[in-house]
Amino acid sequence: MVDNHVHSNARGGSCLAGHAHAHHDVTGSIRLAFFINLLFSVLEIAGGIWTNSMAILADAVHDLGDSFALGSAWYFERISLREGDEYFSYGYRRFSLLGALISVITLVVGALFVLSEAIPRLFFPQPSHAPGMVAFAVAGILVNGLAVLRLRGKEGMNARIAAWHLLEDVLGWVAILVTGIVLIFWEVPVLDAVLSIVITCYVLYNVLKGFRITMDIFLQGVPREVNLPAIEREIRRIPGVAGTHHAHVWTLDGYRHVLTMHASLKGDQTMDDLVCLKSEIRQVIADHDIAHSTVELELEDEKCRMYPGVCRKSEPEEP
Repeated sequence: MVDNHVHSNARGGSCLAGHAHAHHDVTGSIRLAFFINLLFSVLEIAGGIWTNSMAILADAVHDLGDSFALGSAWYFERISLREGDEYFSYGYRRFSLLGALISVITLVVGALFVLSEAIPRLFFPQPSHAPGMVAFAVAGILVNGLAVLRLRGKEGMNARIAAWHLLEDVLGWVAILVTGIVLIFWEVPVLDAVLSIVITCYVLYNVLKGFRITMDIFLQGVPREVNLPAIEREIRRIPGVAGTHHAHVWTLDGYRHVLTMHASLKGDQTMDDLVCLKSEIRQVIADHDIAHSTVELELEDEKCRMYPGVCRKSEPEEP
């Protein structure tokens, strides 16, 4: 076996510093969203009692759940910034996924609660204080909209799920605003329940899509934006490479991808040949946005250590 490995970090030191800054920015945005949600939830409870609006009270309970989810996201996002150690050699970036998972579960439970409150009101609508609903709705849109803008475009599943939490709140307040305005002029209290159900189902659908992505990361699935067969084909086209096998790609947090692979060599290779070959392999990997990779080099007819006692045949070269 050729005692040689190709290690690469496609982003380099300056990019890693940029990612650290980006994650600190995400943490600060989630922290702000947490305090906004927590403080506004207390105001919502008082406002719901004052306006006799079940929609506002239901949103208050939902916001309390959001506050718990955002607090968890903030905590786990901070942990995810730690460097690798003897316990977690890749670092703690995957801990941010725990916050995302807790947020998804909390949001699903909150959505089901809103539906349980809204559906009966389709049949038994109740009058509410419409001007008060409008005032609280405007405040809710402004407060939660500010938090959504802070999280917009931030990296990581935590920030993405947290943004959906807050976007759901904004859409919910829009529904309450529209309902309040309509109730000022017309007696149609059932509109509140209809809009709440539509918006909750819409947000629930998008959050479940995010949950599927989170589970793919937990189960170490190949990232959707990475074409593993294409990477292998490009490496097999490099002069001196006979074939590839045991290729695996997964992602740490949805953004930083990891690759491992065995590559078989053609004939005898000099040290200069190996240096050029490793450089070309690194370039192929970097072109596919892989943050960390390890490629083990083997002789063409060597027994692969992953198959004890069996000579691993190389994949044929691409024409």
